[in-house]
Amino acid sequence: MTSTSYPADLGDWRGLFIRHLVESLARRTDIKLRLWSPPGELPQNVEYAATPADSDWLKTLMAAGGIAHLMRTGAIRGLAAPLKLLNMLHGLYRRESGIDVYHVNWLQNTLVLPHNNLPLLTTVLGTDMQLLKLPGMTHLLRRVFRGRPVAICPNAQWMAPHLQRMFGDLATIHFVPFGIEPRWFDIERKPADPAKWLCVSRLTRGKIGTLFDWCEPFFNNGNRELHLFGPMQQSMPVPDWVHYHGPATPESLCSNWFAQAKGLISLSQHAEGRPQVMLEAMAAGLPIIASRIPAHEDMLVHKHTGWLCAAAADVGEAVEALDAKSMNIEIGAAAKLCARTEIGTWDNCAQRYADVYQTLIPACP
Repeated sequence: MTSTSYPADLGDWRGLFIRHLVESLARRTDIKLRLWSPPGELPQNVEYAATPADSDWLKTLMAAGGIAHLMRTGAIRGLAAPLKLLNMLHGLYRRESGIDVYHVNWLQNTLVLPHNNLPLLTTVLGTDMQLLKLPGMTHLLRRVFRGRPVAICPNAQWMAPHLQRMFGDLATIHFVPFGIEPRWFDIERKPADPAKWLCVSRLTRGKIGTLFDWCEPFFNNGNRELHLFGPMQQSMPVPDWVHYHGPATPESLCSNWFAQAKGLISLSQHAEGRPQVMLEAMAAGLPIIASRIPAHEDMLVHKHTGWLCAAAADVGEAVEALDAKSMNIEIGAAAKLCARTEIGTWDNCAQRYADVYQTLIPACP
């Protein structure tokens, strides 16, 4: 498995979903996993495939915000980093042997796979859909996919039709949602007074979106509080009426904030895949107010498992409705049920991936 993101420890929010995936695959007795990723705590039966030089560079990459962040900011090193990454992956793929399946996270990391006909499972996240807009990228990926069994696994259903049109003649498209830690399902909510609404997000213009403008009329009055958690990745002013806490660990969100919150808000305009924090909020029974973008519309049923908003007035309608205890409990319970039955835990996710592996291995010539 290759991944350009991995947390240093459980207190590190960066790439935490990859750690949960690795742990769930490692719990299986039918899988032997080698992982190439930034350094971090690994389960005992997972082998680390990165060289010391690779590990040091990937650690620096994580500290700089990752490949996507460097590309987004347009820094000089942002142009060099993808080339350095591909060179390292080129060396990795050629020195590894005895591989039954490549599990490559992010499409960009498949570009230098050798022409050895070995099966490939590649995940697709929201940033991958932006990658596919680059001139010539679809052609390059089709060259990689041709001649080998390929499963393309988006973590959100809305991506599947787009991927089918681009690659359906060369690969099978499997929607594989990520899992949720059981602890999020165990949260017992006791909303505080005044009502506390949470936004958990990296602070970039795309991720924050219309949050400040649309929420100010309904939160800058003392009746409700908006608490914002996340690292500042683009310099921006945070209004005085917003309670900004900086980055938060999953432990503090799970043990403290989610239990006392009225709900979660995301008005992102970013190219989201399927935000993990929203899945965790659903598992905790937190109502979600979200912008109308494909990722959110894919996750939430309007006024049933969440509230979708296209304008500031929609946010006002949502918070007014969800101030009512009965409506808040009803929406939260429906969201929790959806998370439990349609998403499940990381062990359920590992089973979904294992099933896809088995479809690929017999197809290998």
